[in-house]
Amino acid sequence: DLSTAGQHERSANASEKDARARVYAEVKRHLSANDLVICDAAGGNYIKGWRYQLYCESKALRTPHCIVHVGTPIEVARRVNEARLAAREAGEEGKGEPYEKETWENLVFRYEEPNGMVRWDSPLFTVGWEDEEVDYEGIKEALMGGGVVRPNAATLPTKHAEEGYLYKLDRETQAVVTKILEWVKDHEGEEGGVIDMEEEAQRKARLAGKKGRRDDDEGEEGGGLELALPQVKLGVPVLQRLRRQYIQLQRLETGGAGRVREGFIGFLNAAFEEM
Repeated sequence: DLSTAGQHERSANASEKDARARVYAEVKRHLSANDLVICDAAGGNYIKGWRYQLYCESKALRTPHCIVHVGTPIEVARRVNEARLAAREAGEEGKGEPYEKETWENLVFRYEEPNGMVRWDSPLFTVGWEDEEVDYEGIKEALMGGGVVRPNAATLPTKHAEEGYLYKLDRETQAVVTKILEWVKDHEGEEGGVIDMEEEAQRKARLAGKKGRRDDDEGEEGGGLELALPQVKLGVPVLQRLRRQYIQLQRLETGGAGRVREGFIGFLNAAFEEM
């Protein structure tokens, strides 16, 4: 229930992330093997990453899920929103809450339509705007048919197969953070930018060669890795928080020690895009 969040919070870009966080927390709180949760959240359902998060939450609890998509042509949706805007200006009630034009166009631009071929959007039930019938039986079967839902292997506690993995995880992630801080220090006052992480790997490979040995893992990780910094100032607290999050996620992974640097850089790139 977002009724206490303000009348137009769903249309305010500044509060969109906060609204999604509140909805996400409510879904997690109510989600269980015995409850049916309907998440009709216009502020988040249009984002495939958001749908993937909800999919992971349901799978972690071994509960089934499905996507119900109201397939509406863009022009039809635009006319509906414009009619609601006109009704609001005329003081008419009961016509539905509209989006401001700029917000509506922005949402359409960012809209990521569900795809039944990917696991987090499957099973997918698409209902046309003018359809009079809905596949209620199919939806009921998908949610209550008694199918077995198995959690992702990464969510199950496992023992690392590679000796020294946690040490390498700590060392490699700290090396990436250190390089970012060095770059920020050398480019004081600048926001954004791209760091070529391959330079560090090349230096390590050269030093390893002088010692008469070859570090295959680090040479493999460094090839063509670029880190795109956000248009905001980065500091130690933010980077260390992201580092801790990544380490916590990777503690449950089995193997993959040879791709630590590559994985962490990919994780940071995704996180920076949200800033």
